[in-house]
Amino acid sequence: MEYMKRILEKPLHHHLKRGKSILLLGPRQTGKTTLLSQLSVDKTITFMEPKIRQRYEKDPSLFTGEVKALEQKLKKIPIVIVDEVQKVPAIFDCAQGLIDQKNAQFIFTGSSARKLKRHDVNLLPGRVVSMRLDPFTDKEYKMTLKEQLLDGSLPGIAQIQSQEDREIDLRSYVETYLEEEIRAEALVRNIGSFLRFLEFAGLESGNIINFHGLSREVGVNHTTITSYFEILEDTLIAHRIDPIIKSSTRKKLTKSSRYLIFDLGVRRLCAAEGRMLGRERLGYLFEQYIGLELIRYSHLSSGKTKIRFWRDPDGPEVDWVIEKDRKYIPIEVKWTDTPSMRDAKHLKVFLEEYKEATKGYIVCQTPFPVQIDKNIQAISWKEVHQLIEG
Repeated sequence: MEYMKRILEKPLHHHLKRGKSILLLGPRQTGKTTLLSQLSVDKTITFMEPKIRQRYEKDPSLFTGEVKALEQKLKKIPIVIVDEVQKVPAIFDCAQGLIDQKNAQFIFTGSSARKLKRHDVNLLPGRVVSMRLDPFTDKEYKMTLKEQLLDGSLPGIAQIQSQEDREIDLRSYVETYLEEEIRAEALVRNIGSFLRFLEFAGLESGNIINFHGLSREVGVNHTTITSYFEILEDTLIAHRIDPIIKSSTRKKLTKSSRYLIFDLGVRRLCAAEGRMLGRERLGYLFEQYIGLELIRYSHLSSGKTKIRFWRDPDGPEVDWVIEKDRKYIPIEVKWTDTPSMRDAKHLKVFLEEYKEATKGYIVCQTPFPVQIDKNIQAISWKEVHQLIEG
């Protein structure tokens, strides 16, 4: 397939040029290998291959010796890719000395953060720049809105022209990769209950989760459901979005998080949904799509940008809130091309409640910006990246 230039390529080059090593995380098939193929590197080690992985597991010091030998041979600081680094986390300890002594630069890649998070792994703070590669954003690869809502934007899926082939490959991703990933990391004892959970997680993606209700549907206790969501988050299959819980006037703000499956095509296959969806369901997916775009651009942002939401169970709620530089940008998502003041009522409440927010936005299908109120504007979904980049 044709290489599609990624936004992450420029900052990746920048950090390598200034002598830093990189930790590049992202779910499988988001294009990490393809992106790195555009770089000039001196060695690639992949822990996907059992024999190679076992060799370094038995004696991690071999890694140090091999890299030093490469430096001697090349007579320069080599750039070394270490693929699926979470499978041999002890390599980070070896890499620390090599980085400190300027023997090498590394690009570590991984499709799961679970072992790195759970086993107190040395992630080389100050020595390594952490980066995240997600599926395509709308700026990177143009698809119709409905294609993105139904098929998602994994690079290997998005570039397939046949709808039937897309469906086959998405099903393979869910049935093969997700199950293999869970089995490979020995994360659950009962894979059957986890796969039942995965279907409900797809159906409930974007909602505030009722853990007790979900436990009854799946047939496991609610603490197991909590651990299952942690697995999805740690293996980069789901994003957790935390709410804004501070308010000077409202005492019942929702404190539970929302979870979004990282790609809408994967979500649909997890949920066993077809392609014939009604207006209400498409609007629901449109809200998730905007959330995912905001999350992806927040990962690409050099600043500390977080995506949140705001909900008062007794009344108003705001779909997404960008938190950046101690300021809030509230966003309502509407499946319409004719936005009106009625669509802005919850934004008005939020803007009155939080002085850290000076302007709100309705993201919809309008072809041109529309000024709804003095501090509320409606914009096209195609321009949502400007809310973070601007």
